[in-house]
Amino acid sequence: MIRTTRLLHAFGRAVRGSAPMALVLALFCAGLAPASAQNDAMTPIATPAQPTAIPLGTGPLPEAKVPESWHSQYGSVFARNVIEATLTPFLPDPAKATGAAVIVAPGGGFRSLSMENEGWDVARALADRGVAAFVLKYRLNQTPADLEGFGQAIRDMLAGPRPARQPDAAEAASGLAPQLADSRAAFALVRSRAAEWHVDPDRIGMIGFSAGAMLTMVTTLAGEDARPAFVADIYGPLSPAKVPADAPPLFVALAADDGLFANSGFGLIESWRAAGRPVEFHFYERGGHGFGMYPKDTTSTGWFEAYVSWLKMHGLLQKKK
Repeated sequence: MIRTTRLLHAFGRAVRGSAPMALVLALFCAGLAPASAQNDAMTPIATPAQPTAIPLGTGPLPEAKVPESWHSQYGSVFARNVIEATLTPFLPDPAKATGAAVIVAPGGGFRSLSMENEGWDVARALADRGVAAFVLKYRLNQTPADLEGFGQAIRDMLAGPRPARQPDAAEAASGLAPQLADSRAAFALVRSRAAEWHVDPDRIGMIGFSAGAMLTMVTTLAGEDARPAFVADIYGPLSPAKVPADAPPLFVALAADDGLFANSGFGLIESWRAAGRPVEFHFYERGGHGFGMYPKDTTSTGWFEAYVSWLKMHGLLQKKK
């Protein structure tokens, strides 16, 4: 059992290529503020039962040797060393289903997944509002099997030099091939079973947290075969991007005291506006990084209600006529 901070919620990516490693270091070395040590002990747990998880069929992570494992931390649960991707549906009562759906991508630096706080809890809340939600457990970079080794691997990474800049979403796409394949497979699966799940195939969006936000933006900008109909970037990087003329509406939430991304500018917001596409940006005074669905005494806790209001404004909480 080791002590750590919310660094493990942060965006990191030790995947192939120099740009991914540069982003790993940028994310973990970007002037992080100390996080609360409350309940930050990582404790191994048995893999939770996931009877409704559907294998996505994207195959095992190439050359993976360390099996999937889980741990608890911050009163939540996390997965590591995910080798096979799955998608878990959280379906609303058919009587109040709106037809809208959201793929939910948890964060964790591409080294772990915050499955509860940024996955299951979000999906349950969406289903309660009539939106079908699907938690994406995407494949992760391999880390040591034991938590002590995991912590040391993070410390070793932090000891490296800081890169000059963060790569944008287009540059990142080449280093996220397994995760992007998982995301695209998730959209394909939901569309193939849209009638069964009472989902409108033209109203499937995506929401991502931290690393999951990067995956959401890459999915949105790296091709049209799986482009979401609407997207949300929750405390992800806001690097400028080349935004297509038909880019979907974008919702963004970030805290001003986020040690990773609050001081890196708002290029993504500006890019969306320059392209004339709809964007809504909530910049909370406090909240830190990784607030997700955790109850906190900060206005950042209101991000979910703001997001639901945004969905309503776009007509996504009503059945299409």
